[in-house]
Amino acid sequence: MFDRYARLAERALHDEPPSAEEARWILDGDDVALLPLLHAAFVPRERHWGRRVQVHVLNNVQNGLCPEDCGYCAQSRDSQAPIRKYAMKSREEILAEAERAARAGATRYCLVLSGRGPTLERTRELAEIVREVKRRFPIGVCLSVGLIDDEKARILAEAGLDRLNHNLNTSERHYPAICSTHGFADRLATLAAAKRNGIETCSGFILGMGETSEDVIDVAFQLRELEVPSIPVNFLVPIEGNPVVSDGSLTPERCLRALALMRLVNPRAEIRAAGGREGHLRSLGPLLLWPANSLFVEGYLTTRGDAVNETYQMIADAGFEVDGNPLYERGCEGACDAPAPGDLSSFRLRGGDGEILKPEIAAPTRGPVSRAARTS
Repeated sequence: MFDRYARLAERALHDEPPSAEEARWILDGDDVALLPLLHAAFVPRERHWGRRVQVHVLNNVQNGLCPEDCGYCAQSRDSQAPIRKYAMKSREEILAEAERAARAGATRYCLVLSGRGPTLERTRELAEIVREVKRRFPIGVCLSVGLIDDEKARILAEAGLDRLNHNLNTSERHYPAICSTHGFADRLATLAAAKRNGIETCSGFILGMGETSEDVIDVAFQLRELEVPSIPVNFLVPIEGNPVVSDGSLTPERCLRALALMRLVNPRAEIRAAGGREGHLRSLGPLLLWPANSLFVEGYLTTRGDAVNETYQMIADAGFEVDGNPLYERGCEGACDAPAPGDLSSFRLRGGDGEILKPEIAAPTRGPVSRAARTS
């Protein structure tokens, strides 16, 4: 019975992915046993990452005011979600939040700006902020700014940017159902520009937008082909006012199967359980640590997530450990109001700056995805 799972694990140790048939079985097979599947995914996860968990903190540096029509996003031009819109935060505020992220144990500080893409002037401004964060704190920096070309990628690379995030979000065939103001090829071009200029790429997808299992499989293998080292797996949060709402497919088991597939197809990658994990995995949340070795704390862009203390307690209870940075390991030394490691009971970062409260995600009921008509 367990030979099939053992073969998947063994092949992943040799960087061999599942076949297309096996990938469909992982996602849809009626005879899949969840725990053996998660153990198969854990084998390559442990080989390459041990029991360490990398923690990322998102800073929503600029919120809303976006001309794009991505239907899943509360910041898009077509969304009616009640977000707090604001232009780019000050340099001082961004640096202060970088310090808090580092002292909270974050491996990486992720700066996210809404919009189609930055101007050259804004790119240079962001490059200076990246330099300053890297100079002050022992923390990796990831930037998510929309579409960029080689010139902008080169500026950011020279500043020492560690990673550029630009998610594929779904397959090429399904992309027109979620966005019309740019295409799948535009996203591929941005990832290529980053890679050509020596910046690591971070790219993943969103589950629950009406995609088929074939779409999920296509994205998993495309990310493998692109050799993406960091893959966030998001679970669509149904935000009232967004054109794309949940398709009702995201049971905790569906989410875990998708994470297992992503690990087995991309055995060496950093697999991150990202937006929506708290609401969709619910009581099975700790099991995500078997395929995934990375997650966010304190929230996402417009929604709040689990707090630092809740997340760290889950990691410890499951027998894993936070892969902290040197600043976290030394403790605060009186330099800020963040506590020393192990005492995070009252510590909060500033996730979910967009001010939509943490949504309650009801048990799923299958139904079609909805895409409201776009307005200019």
